[in-house]
Amino acid sequence: MTPQQFIEQFREAFGEAAPLPIAIWYDDVAVATGCRVPRCMIGAIRKVCGGEPLTLTAENVECGGGGLYTAFRPMPERVPLFVSETEHYKSTPEMVRDYIAGMGIEPAVKPFLNFVRVDKLPSWDRVEAVLFFATPDMLSGLCTWAYYDNNAADTVVAPFASGCASAITFATAENRRRGNRCFLGMFDISARPLVPRDELSFAVPMSRFSTMLSTMPDSALYQRAFAVIRRRINK
Repeated sequence: MTPQQFIEQFREAFGEAAPLPIAIWYDDVAVATGCRVPRCMIGAIRKVCGGEPLTLTAENVECGGGGLYTAFRPMPERVPLFVSETEHYKSTPEMVRDYIAGMGIEPAVKPFLNFVRVDKLPSWDRVEAVLFFATPDMLSGLCTWAYYDNNAADTVVAPFASGCASAITFATAENRRRGNRCFLGMFDISARPLVPRDELSFAVPMSRFSTMLSTMPDSALYQRAFAVIRRRINK
């Protein structure tokens, strides 16, 4: 299924009011130059839903955590103390260090991290993850679609993460492992003011999304039960 064919299916399933998802990949070529990124990158990423491409680099990602979770820089020494004693997101700095170590973040080997709304894509080539910003009604459809051909208990997971880690890090790493997990995110209360109050994120590695494209037409998205939800999404 090409990106354009997916968009047609997506619009049939979710309607015109649902934001199109965002394709994410690392590359040697930037899709946008001169990008100005606020200290937290989530606001800039959310704007891609409006059609504006974004390229992140080691130079324009100013946040220490953002530099880590985009894999452009190692973890700053101050992060564990900040996350535990300033933000109170973990009870001790050691917990932060252990958690990040367990994520297995590998340094980026390409200089640019690109974000493009899927209608700007000629093909799925090079795409590593697909990111949806979704209301609860949209999430009900996305999760139902993900569950359609997968009985694994971790088909959809919501691990502890910053907004950028939940949007980028888990899904790109899962793609490189050829894994099948999808990731709910944007529970990070520091990032939440930068997205609409009724939205979370749903990140899918391309290793999983390529299969989901083939199951989409047969899933519950086009049956009577979801038609009721579709009407509410598009009110």
